[in-house]
Amino acid sequence: MKYNRLYAYGLIASIGVAMTANANQASAQDDKSVSVLHYWTAGGEAAAMNAAKTAFEKLGGKWIDQPVSGGGGDTHDQVLRSRILAGDAPGAAIPKVADVKAWYEEGYVVNIDAVATTEKWDSVLPASIADVLKVDGHYMSVPTNIHRFNALWANAQILKEHGIAMPKTWDEFNAAAEKLKSAGIIPLAHGGQSWQESILFEIVVAGIGGPDFFRKALVDYDEASLKSETMIKIFDQMRKLRGDVDPNFSGRDWNIATSMVIKGEAAFQFMGDWAKGEITSAKVTPGVDILCTAAPSNYAGVFLYVANSFTFFKTGDGNVTQGQELLASTLMKPEVQAEFNLAKGSVPAVTGVDLSKFDKCAQDAAHDLTAADAGHTLLPALNGGMVSSGEIRGAVADAITKFFNSNLSSQEGVELLLKQIDTAR
Repeated sequence: MKYNRLYAYGLIASIGVAMTANANQASAQDDKSVSVLHYWTAGGEAAAMNAAKTAFEKLGGKWIDQPVSGGGGDTHDQVLRSRILAGDAPGAAIPKVADVKAWYEEGYVVNIDAVATTEKWDSVLPASIADVLKVDGHYMSVPTNIHRFNALWANAQILKEHGIAMPKTWDEFNAAAEKLKSAGIIPLAHGGQSWQESILFEIVVAGIGGPDFFRKALVDYDEASLKSETMIKIFDQMRKLRGDVDPNFSGRDWNIATSMVIKGEAAFQFMGDWAKGEITSAKVTPGVDILCTAAPSNYAGVFLYVANSFTFFKTGDGNVTQGQELLASTLMKPEVQAEFNLAKGSVPAVTGVDLSKFDKCAQDAAHDLTAADAGHTLLPALNGGMVSSGEIRGAVADAITKFFNSNLSSQEGVELLLKQIDTAR
């Protein structure tokens, strides 16, 4: 039986409903205050949010910080649903882009066209990125940054000691992993959480299947693609990767896995380029001490991306407030985009930002993003919430993590994925 999924999620996510009643009262009294619900609490992410907060308050705003724990954002999304349905919506939050449409259709989101039109956002954002931030042609979200999902990180010293080059293909990666295991070194730092395994799966789909296959399988959910021989090969590679992680990976947070690479406890990590924030916070140099490149791929130019963004919700009388408009304007300023992304490890969503202070990893990512946009190899990340409903994203993650943590065959993994997607649809 189908029923309102926003209401259903709200019932199961009752935590945190009362945590900001005072904040909303403050917002009503001061129309330049904005309560900001977010889950960016790790080192580089927290520094990025602080950069945004500082810039906003210098311009006269009042930022009411409301962090929740959980690196993948699931807890954030649950708290957001609870609060909105209880009439206690935050002024701003960072939901998945694909979920914003559902909130808009339920009447909870305010559009920010006035700011977007005045500041000519259409001319400073890549068209493909701008389109996903709009609902019915209206801006509903403000992009802060673009992350590459399909990034590979490596400890330079380990690779040098064992004569390993950064792998460009999956065959090269598998050969490197075997060599490292023979030397008693953990090839792959990984956190055993469903969202991390879902990211790993998307990386393998993009790298083995290529752009067209990725869109058919994980955007359109084409059945022929989902049960193809290519998908079997993808599950074969996932099984190999399961053999590359250490026995204690279950439940590990992503930033702890990153620290394993930084400390030389493991050689590689597949993680979005937000990992670079952890690297710089640890006072090591990305591109030198910790190497960075696109994940292995059989296809040139593949760039799996997520656009992180702020979305504004109706509070008080339901109209956009001066504080919300000021925060939207602040986040789009080139200098704020630069500071935010320098801290977070991503690249600016706004074009034309000076990248001279950015490290080699970020400069390479920005160059690859532009090339992928032009070459039609820019792919929206499923786990990043760029496409599909939360139900389908969850179904894919559940299937992949069950496969990754079991002895299922690749064929059984494919069948499980098909079943999960079919049920969620």
